[in-house]
Amino acid sequence: MTATLPATAGAAGTVSRPALAAAGPAGRSRRVLLHTPGKLWALLTGLVLLSLAWGALGGWVATQHSSAADSLVSVNERLSLDARHMYQSIADADATITAAFLATATPPLSQLQRYEGDLSTAHADLSALQAADGSQPVAGTALAQVGGGLSAYTGYVGEATAEYAMSYPLTGGSFLQDASETAHLTLLPAANAVFTQENAALNAANSQATELPTEIALFVLAAVTAFAFYRAQRWLARRTNRVLSPGLVLASVLLAVGVIWLAAGFVSARTDLDRGIGHGSAPVQDLALASIGVQQIRGDAVLNVISRSGNASFQDDFAATSKKIGPGPGSWLGDAAAAQESGGQGPSLVAAAGRDATSWYPANTQVYKLGAAANYAGERNLVVGSASGNTLTGYNALEDDFSLAIAADQGVFASGASDGANALDPLTGVVIATSLLMAAGCAWAVSRRLAEYR
Repeated sequence: MTATLPATAGAAGTVSRPALAAAGPAGRSRRVLLHTPGKLWALLTGLVLLSLAWGALGGWVATQHSSAADSLVSVNERLSLDARHMYQSIADADATITAAFLATATPPLSQLQRYEGDLSTAHADLSALQAADGSQPVAGTALAQVGGGLSAYTGYVGEATAEYAMSYPLTGGSFLQDASETAHLTLLPAANAVFTQENAALNAANSQATELPTEIALFVLAAVTAFAFYRAQRWLARRTNRVLSPGLVLASVLLAVGVIWLAAGFVSARTDLDRGIGHGSAPVQDLALASIGVQQIRGDAVLNVISRSGNASFQDDFAATSKKIGPGPGSWLGDAAAAQESGGQGPSLVAAAGRDATSWYPANTQVYKLGAAANYAGERNLVVGSASGNTLTGYNALEDDFSLAIAADQGVFASGASDGANALDPLTGVVIATSLLMAAGCAWAVSRRLAEYR
């Protein structure tokens, strides 16, 4: 027997070496995970983290969409409106004061008040846009040009007023021409750059509020989470011989509620925002461009009266700009008419603007014919006079048409965008609450099974 003891000891020693190796810290961890309690702890951790990850992603997506929609309503649309007002006020101020000086030896008080009101509006809009610079994508360089240009412009008008009082002619080479050229060459191009950039910011905010990639990622994660709940339920059923786990059933129901609520909110918001942009903001931009085009035509005609240069560039610009204004397919008025929401006031107001524009163009054509024929008195009377068929009456009628049509479409935008923002506002709270309850349900379900092994 003594001879066999070493062999037995050796055999026992051989068996004990792997056993001792497995008894180390890493070996113990692996053995724990291979047993049911270890698997339950891993399952609990994974399900809780997955629930919280879905809540975190859902809360971030909902917050991003809601913030963009709120900004669209309260910031971007307002800044776009300020930029449009600024441009139109500058253009109208120049056309008004120039026509007033050219029309009569004593400019009417109403025209002077209109000029002062336009300048006041332009300064107020400029201040609002400058205040937003840095937090919003505002053309800072263009705003600086508008600020400096307004100071120079009012100075030229003041000098022209002094010339006028001393009976100097307000034609070529005068301060009035300098003022009008400053408006056309510096102020209006800079104001138009601001208007263009603010419209781009408005469209970008709408795209962020309705973007699909993040929504798709969220619903993909929801599908992964639902599959994990299903697999966990099946595994627990096989291990514990229980058909259903109340905690996992609750977590699955909460996930379904959260997904349905989010989907309904996103779809509703997208529908409302698309309505606000498509039938409100988009036609407003077209109508604003058409109004700017009309003001450009008016300003060029007045400036042509002052310069008496015989240059055909103003006439060429009139022909090109009138085609862009419309009405007709592919024109600003044509696009605005096509985008109108049926049942509202917008369609009839845009149609009225189209009719007035069509009636106004022949008078402007006649203006350039008179200028080409060196009939400066006739040209002047047709541009700034009060005779029947003058261009000022048609210009004022068109501006009224545009103001009313833009106001109607802005109402459509405000309604749609506000409804869209309201649909998105509660989603962040919903998804976070459901994810926390899902995590609690998963922890409850698995911890009950763990308690059975104590």
